[in-house]
Amino acid sequence: MRASIVRFILIIAASMMLSACGTIKEFWGGDKEDLTPPEALVAFTEEFLPTVVWTADGGKGAADSYSDFGVWLQDELIISADYRGRIQAFNAQTGAGVWSQNVDVELASGAGGGTDELVLVGSQEGDVFALEQASGKIRWQKKLNAEVLSPPKSADGIVVVRTADGQVTGLDTSDGGVLWRYKREVPLLSLRGSGEPVIADGQVITGYANGRLVSLSLYDGSEQWEKRVAVPRGRSELERLVDIDATPVVRDGRVYVVAHNGRVASLSLYDGAAIWGKEMSSRTGLDAAPDEAVYVSDASDAVWALEDISGDILWQQTRLARRQITAPAILGNTVLVGDLEGYVHWISRDDGRFVSRKQISKHAIRSQPLVQGDLVYITSADGRITALRNN
Repeated sequence: MRASIVRFILIIAASMMLSACGTIKEFWGGDKEDLTPPEALVAFTEEFLPTVVWTADGGKGAADSYSDFGVWLQDELIISADYRGRIQAFNAQTGAGVWSQNVDVELASGAGGGTDELVLVGSQEGDVFALEQASGKIRWQKKLNAEVLSPPKSADGIVVVRTADGQVTGLDTSDGGVLWRYKREVPLLSLRGSGEPVIADGQVITGYANGRLVSLSLYDGSEQWEKRVAVPRGRSELERLVDIDATPVVRDGRVYVVAHNGRVASLSLYDGAAIWGKEMSSRTGLDAAPDEAVYVSDASDAVWALEDISGDILWQQTRLARRQITAPAILGNTVLVGDLEGYVHWISRDDGRFVSRKQISKHAIRSQPLVQGDLVYITSADGRITALRNN
């Protein structure tokens, strides 16, 4: 989940830590560095001009600066959700409204779904709502024990929900009944957020704040394998944070994952065997083109291209420093990222040069661009959805 401005979950001894360190800004690393402005946009020759295909009002967006309310693509629908509980469906090609529903609770993230013709959302109070994809009608509601910080997912009749207490729960798509539970302890200090669970080949892949990646059986929640992606290092609690908040990416039998203060790694989907790993820190995430390259937005707002087979560096784009960029998304021969000033940057996959840029909003873009075919969907922090096409 996107954590542009970090908020910590301090379960125990929070008051002691804050009183000792002063403000959250000082706690994170000192106000001199925090006050450095974003790097100025560099001039370059644009190689094409992106076309705006449609825009739509996706609601009020997020209530804070760290939550991710990006849109969800399901069949021919773009689904949006805002923090007030309004969920909307739009035609993915035209932007025309299809339906709107309000669940009347505050949500903690955007919508999810899967292959069961359900749209799924989770609330700050632990409510899970299943809406019918065709109409937006609420099919069922289930109360869980903790905040749902990432969009639920579904497949093969099972809804998978990850909650802030470290628990993953499997629910029946027909009525929300609990089918299984898997629980891991959450560190006392962690980044606010949790990567979305990813369902692939009967497995649920999810990362934890202790730097471990876990594969569960979709059907009974049993642990299939567990691998450590990052090892806590350093003397302070902040230096030892190794959260996997970025959503893992699964492509062609491989899992790509990156941790804060940790590594970017490629693993086998089937047994977790390491293919390669490289030291790197990211709170936002990555995208991957199997057998070609893996693209990562790191904690310093640099975009990296790594060779997929080995993890070797292909190129690095460093001219977006302190612009709080999103995870990258692959579109054709380009990689896209959004930034805190509402700009979308197109970067060549060949050598990392800028090839186009467009400001689509005066509000920050925190969600990873969503690509389908030749269209990319961008959600700004105020809830505005913009569909773009490379020309």
